[in-house]
Amino acid sequence: MNYWPLLGVAAVVLGFVLRLNPALVVVAAGFVTGLSAGLSPLDVLDVIGKAFAEKRFLLLFLLTLPVIGLLERHGLKEHAQRWIARLRGATLGRLLIAYLLMRQLASAVGLTSLGGHPQTVRPLLAPMAEGAAESRHGALDADQRERIRAMAAGTDNVGLFFGEDIFIAFGAVLLIQSFFAEHGLQLDPLQIALWGIPTAICAFAIHVVRILRFERRLTRQRAAADLEPGAPPA
Repeated sequence: MNYWPLLGVAAVVLGFVLRLNPALVVVAAGFVTGLSAGLSPLDVLDVIGKAFAEKRFLLLFLLTLPVIGLLERHGLKEHAQRWIARLRGATLGRLLIAYLLMRQLASAVGLTSLGGHPQTVRPLLAPMAEGAAESRHGALDADQRERIRAMAAGTDNVGLFFGEDIFIAFGAVLLIQSFFAEHGLQLDPLQIALWGIPTAICAFAIHVVRILRFERRLTRQRAAADLEPGAPPA
């Protein structure tokens, strides 16, 4: 067996360690792999070109970036913060838990595009979470804002990752089915997906605890700041 094509993996790792341009690193790794496998430079270019042409629909998400940038320029984040701040019962914890539940349920039926970092977390969820935290805990410092944004992004990740495992047409479910089939075990995708439900429930419960602990930490920090001499009122 020829192990030289695995040098492409080392090229990817080295490129990311050196913090080089990701696109350049991936293309260079493709050339390293192709040349190590005995392909000519023209053959490597042909493979890369065909892959790009066949999978170019995956780049459609890039169309959302200028739209989101235009909305942010016209105050989308500020409007979201002011709107959530006017809701009396809205808290950081309730907002993130509600989004987590929605994200998991939507992903479980295959609607994975309803959320996401570029189209939902950055322009909407994170600003709304900051607004909810400010209305309850007062002004936030830079570190708290970054942690709230990270928690919002993590909530989206947990909801998507453990929700889509329940969808029977998800690639991972089909991969598990093919793996068992190769070893003589015939399983229906529905059986595999159903066993993802307990894991999704546990992930939901664990992350809810993390969200509530995070909000309690903000409360303690606000209380400690109020006790400091000369601290501004909340």
